[in-house]
Amino acid sequence: MLTRLFITGTDTNIGKTVVTRALLQAFNRDGTTAVGYKPIATEGYETEEGMRNRDGLILQKSSPVQFKYEEINPVIWKSSYCEENRVDFDQMKKGLNNLSNKADCVIIEGNDGWRVLLNDETFYFDWVIQEKIPVILVVGIQPGCVNHSILTAQTIINDGLQLIGWVANRINPGISHYAKIMDRLRRHINAPQLGEVPYILRPEEKDLSCYLDISTLLKQVVK
Repeated sequence: MLTRLFITGTDTNIGKTVVTRALLQAFNRDGTTAVGYKPIATEGYETEEGMRNRDGLILQKSSPVQFKYEEINPVIWKSSYCEENRVDFDQMKKGLNNLSNKADCVIIEGNDGWRVLLNDETFYFDWVIQEKIPVILVVGIQPGCVNHSILTAQTIINDGLQLIGWVANRINPGISHYAKIMDRLRRHINAPQLGEVPYILRPEEKDLSCYLDISTLLKQVVK
C-alpha cells in the first residue's frame, strides 16, 4: 500500500518542487487525495502571517484540501544549513502522520540531494530510512546529470529503500545531446521513468500532470 512518497534530487535547484507539484496534480486528477509536505525549508522570509517559504506555499496551493501552512511546512530556517539548526525527527514524523490521517497519499519534498546534511551532524536520508518511505528521484537534465543520477539511484537502493521511479526535468532548454542523455538515463537508472517535464516558464502556474504517467503508483494507493 502506497501512502507516502519522498522526492529527492540529483542536486539543488533541479526542480523537486516542480515535480512534487506535478505529482500532486496527477494524483488528484485521478481522484486520489494527495497532499504535499515540506518538513524543513530554508530561505524563509517574514510575512504578516509568520515565516513562509516559496516551496511550501507552492505545495500548499497545489494540495486539493485546504491545510494550514504550518501543516505543510512546520519548520523554516532563514538561512541554509548550519551546525546550530535543530532537527527533530519525531516532529517530522508527527507532521507526516497528521497529513496521512487527512489524505490518501502524502508527497514529501526533501532538500537538495540525497546526502544533504541538515546540520553539522544530521543527514536527511536517515529520517527517510527510519520511516521506510519509497523514493522518487528528480533528475535535472544538465551536464553531469547522468553520473549524478546513476550514483544517487544506486545509493538510495544500497540504503535499503525502494526507488519507485524517476522523473526527468529539463532545466536547461539549450543543452546539447538531450536525446542521448535521456537514452543513457533510461538504460542505466534501475527504476521506471515516471515522466519527463519539458522546460516551461513559470511552471508553478501550469498544470503539469500531463507530463507524468503514474499508473503504476495509482495501483498501489488505497483510497
